[in-house]
Amino acid sequence: MILLDAVDLRVSRPDRDLFREVSLTIESGDTVGIIGINGTGKSTLLRVLSGRLTPDEGEIRFGRNVEISVLDQAAALPAGTVAEVVAAAQRATQSEDELGDTWQSSEVLQRLGMAGHKDRQTSALSGGEAKRVALAIALVQPSDLLVLDEPTNHLDLDAIEWLENRLRSYRGAILLVTHDRHLLDRLTTRMMELDRGSGFVHNGGYVEYLEAKDQREADAATAEAVRRNLARTELAWLRRGAPARTAKPKARIAKAKALVDGRPEGPARPSELYLEFPAPRLGDVVIELEGVSLTLPDGRNLFSDVELRLDPSERLGIVGPNGAGKTSLLDIIAGRRKPDAGTVVQGSTVQLGYYDQMGESLDPNARAREIVAGPFRTPDWTDARLLEAFWFDADTQWAKASTLSGGERRRLQLLRVLAERPNVLLLDEPTNDLDLETLRALEDFLQDWPGAVIAISHDRAFLERVVTDALVIDGAGFAGRWPGGFPAWDLARRSNQTKRGAIATTGSTHGERPSKRAPAPTAERPDSKQGTAEDSQKVPGGRSNSTLGHLMRELDKTIKRLERRKAELTDELEASLDNHRRLAELGDELSRVGDELASAEEEWLALAEEQESRSR
Repeated sequence: MILLDAVDLRVSRPDRDLFREVSLTIESGDTVGIIGINGTGKSTLLRVLSGRLTPDEGEIRFGRNVEISVLDQAAALPAGTVAEVVAAAQRATQSEDELGDTWQSSEVLQRLGMAGHKDRQTSALSGGEAKRVALAIALVQPSDLLVLDEPTNHLDLDAIEWLENRLRSYRGAILLVTHDRHLLDRLTTRMMELDRGSGFVHNGGYVEYLEAKDQREADAATAEAVRRNLARTELAWLRRGAPARTAKPKARIAKAKALVDGRPEGPARPSELYLEFPAPRLGDVVIELEGVSLTLPDGRNLFSDVELRLDPSERLGIVGPNGAGKTSLLDIIAGRRKPDAGTVVQGSTVQLGYYDQMGESLDPNARAREIVAGPFRTPDWTDARLLEAFWFDADTQWAKASTLSGGERRRLQLLRVLAERPNVLLLDEPTNDLDLETLRALEDFLQDWPGAVIAISHDRAFLERVVTDALVIDGAGFAGRWPGGFPAWDLARRSNQTKRGAIATTGSTHGERPSKRAPAPTAERPDSKQGTAEDSQKVPGGRSNSTLGHLMRELDKTIKRLERRKAELTDELEASLDNHRRLAELGDELSRVGDELASAEEEWLALAEEQESRSR
């Protein structure tokens, strides 16, 4: 059944088209993911397709009696308690007889971690809590089409997995904007990419999208190589002297000039995200916690006896459910909050950079260039260059923080933190509101960065790529440190879930979803008294996780360098077709670079297998 049919949609801004000639048909059973860099109009397109915004051009036809349920990026909640507004949303579209046949609003609130907030007024909720209530409202309403804008923001891992399973069993169609790559790959049947005003539809999930995008870019590069060759030929023809040119047809001269002057449309962003920031060298003592405990004013103990000795090249993830105290622990590590018991020691060489969860520290009336320069100096050309390298054009550099999109504010906050040249980075939910392109660049940067990193995140792909150890705050307190990072802890958690029939941290039951990883061994809670990071990762006869991670990061750099050189040589080959001696030299070097690249890739895979085997 066709639920909606959109044809040639166009939405404009005063200075440009946001998107144009975008067409999409959605049928029952479809799950369509919409992706693109910040500012391409993803949220706007969702509003258009859900009938809440009229496009400047184009037409949308909805199926008969189609019911649409929407989670907006910044949903406004009705007045009342949490329980009242969610129950009202359910009753608004159901008869009393139907209420018992669907997910009850109270159960959805429990799964989303809001059971303890049912009696609170919606006006008193934080931004993350309000987003979870808005998601609950969208889920309890019967619908044929679910339109979800960043549904996993502010959800913990258990809630994300529950949401993933629920969406899998949803019988209607789903239209989805998210940065969660696991969710995209496991749910989507098609992907629409918004790029420079156009929409490109790819069949399949996130992996298929990446393959199709790579092929599209390769085709564009091939077309440009053909254009350059034709342009060289035509240019040589034009340069054969004025007397000869007078007899040449005007049409061919015009064609030649068009080929010479023609250029393909530039990329949406002019270059890769520039994330090359030097970090001052760290000494042997970085940050050490001993016996750290924290109790809330209501008497609830969040955690006790937290032990931590941070390594200078640490990649540590703090994981656990919402409300367990992860941000409170990060605040203690940063010195923003005092523990009730225990000691916190910060080394003399430590320079902290704190990338907090919501970006509250950005002055909404300050301009982007002023934020980067800081309060003690006037912005100059160096700030402009830095902003431009971070994908802030001239107009955006003068924009106030309050006018920027959520993704632009997060990127600006990241730039401001890194511009202070820290050597210890504390990241609280760094992936929220970042587009996939920025997210991949951030992950690459963190893998290569010479300082220490502590990150709180519920983004499974981010945790898998970045962290090597996990510090677990499981809702019952401090659960220890897990060598092997998120994959090792997640496998152990699932092993315990299978044995007990429930996840201990929440008491919730979940259906097992297939895992591509090997089964975990029987998991016992690690001793909370930890030694150094290196000691906690050691395995008899094997290399530590931090050593393996360092070697893999170094190989990543080598692979990227060789890939760049291979691309340069390929371009130079195309430009040297008439120089046989140079062609031979380039061919030899290209062969050598190819061999080195293959060897580096094989070595990286061997290290990855060794790291994987340590988690089993």
